[in-house]
Amino acid sequence: MYWVNESVFYHIYPLGFAGAPKINDDKLEYRLDKVIDFIPHLQEMNVNAVYFGPVFMSTTHGYDTNDYYHIDNRLGDNDSFAKICDALHENGIKVVLDGVFNHVGRGFWAFKDVREKRESSPYCSWFQRIDFGGNSGYNDGFWYEGWEGNYDLVKLNLRHPDVKKHIFDAVAMWKEKFKIDGLRLDVAYCMDLDFLKELKHFVKGMDPDFWLMGEIIHGDYNRIANPDVLDSCTNYECYKGIYSAHNDHNYFEIAHSLNRQFGNGGIYRNIYSYNFVDNHDVNRIASTVKEYPNVKNCFSMAYFMPGVPSVYYGSEWGIKGQKNNTEYDAPLRPCVNVSDIEDNELYRHICKLGAVRRTFKALKYGSFDNVIIRNEQLIFKRKFEDETVYIALNLTDHPFDIGFNTDGGSKLYDVMNDYQSFDVNGNYANINIPPHGTRVLVLTNGERPQELISGGLTDETPVKESTAPVPETEQAKEETPKLPDWGTPGKYRHFKGNDYEFICLAKNSETMEDLVIYKELFGEGHIWARPASMFYQYVEKDGKLVPRFELI
Repeated sequence: MYWVNESVFYHIYPLGFAGAPKINDDKLEYRLDKVIDFIPHLQEMNVNAVYFGPVFMSTTHGYDTNDYYHIDNRLGDNDSFAKICDALHENGIKVVLDGVFNHVGRGFWAFKDVREKRESSPYCSWFQRIDFGGNSGYNDGFWYEGWEGNYDLVKLNLRHPDVKKHIFDAVAMWKEKFKIDGLRLDVAYCMDLDFLKELKHFVKGMDPDFWLMGEIIHGDYNRIANPDVLDSCTNYECYKGIYSAHNDHNYFEIAHSLNRQFGNGGIYRNIYSYNFVDNHDVNRIASTVKEYPNVKNCFSMAYFMPGVPSVYYGSEWGIKGQKNNTEYDAPLRPCVNVSDIEDNELYRHICKLGAVRRTFKALKYGSFDNVIIRNEQLIFKRKFEDETVYIALNLTDHPFDIGFNTDGGSKLYDVMNDYQSFDVNGNYANINIPPHGTRVLVLTNGERPQELISGGLTDETPVKESTAPVPETEQAKEETPKLPDWGTPGKYRHFKGNDYEFICLAKNSETMEDLVIYKELFGEGHIWARPASMFYQYVEKDGKLVPRFELI
């Protein structure tokens, strides 16, 4: 799938992203329209494909579908969603929807008919293993199969011709109305394989480039990701290996998985997997990784290992979120707005990852080989045709010097770090890797590699002004102290009360981010550094917006 190989995905869970009520209130609200406001953000990240979680009519979380033919009223309607898809397509961004076909909600029209008419309903055979001699968890007076024992998710009989027609006609409508480019198949690991094969035949008949990706959490990926069934699948093995390797300071763990999957003789070399470090079902990566600076390296691995990378909305600037026993998955699925976007070090790193990946074909199509594996350092190679790229990772808090053999060449250029170069002598190179750092080293015969594609942040890109909340009403604007201009000398008071002396603006040598260097005017007079985008930022105090640091 050529367009998938060229892609960087952005994953949105629509009901959370849009701030929709947890229970459908039957009110029509165009909450999802704000996706259009995110398009410049997506372009800056080099994102060119969006995967939307469930968008169709449901009662609660979206995976309990009530109507495959209508957008959930909490998000908008079919026309508004078509405009969103058109705007994304006009900006070169593909659209993939969540195909929740294994089960439906209890509010699904055909199941409601069964609940009302029981044995006389013509739709009894639409559902899996209905038994009118038993009972369900909802005391319906009959038993039916729910997905993994969840009676709010009623399992469909995907071998029934009318069920298949109903679903395939819906997909055709989505293709015609929304011009979608693909589907992610929810819980594909437990779906009927013949149904998946028929679905693939159907969608490829509409569009040979239509992409089908299945959710598979465990087991053999080849069972569903193969020429007869689906094009791709989720790579949960490497998702777990990525964060675990960083938490345990054990790169051998993820190196083993990558070699097992994609190395010479790897069992998944023919699968272009869907790679991620978090999603709507698992804890946010910023809450999972024990040493926060290593979050950057987690994303580096997801971007540069074989397959297509995906970023879950908000994780690009470090949103945290963990499941709990009271809110369940809700903390993983917050409402966000453009004003919430933080232009911080992690965000800039991810923007650069996208630019690098989309520039070099070896990172999109190349073979995989481990080169150096240590507990806390890893170097692997991607190679395609005449292009060779080495990815070097260091998860410690100090620089690390390391040497390795190359495939010839005379220079290595680090395209992640201002094209810093390292000599190759006798097919051997010595490099240093920054703390918690990533180097992407392009092998050449001395010539500097091509410049990164446009759309991402470059070393010359100025840091944005604060994206923290700003006063919305005229009265609030009058009552809120103005932020000082960046670099204004003088004394500043932190919103918690302590005073500091501005020293100077500096540049982070790794990210080129503006830093404020300042000295505390109390205690031992420590000198601090803080990203300027955070120093010159509003925060909320006692219900009002105030500068984090106010010039006094």
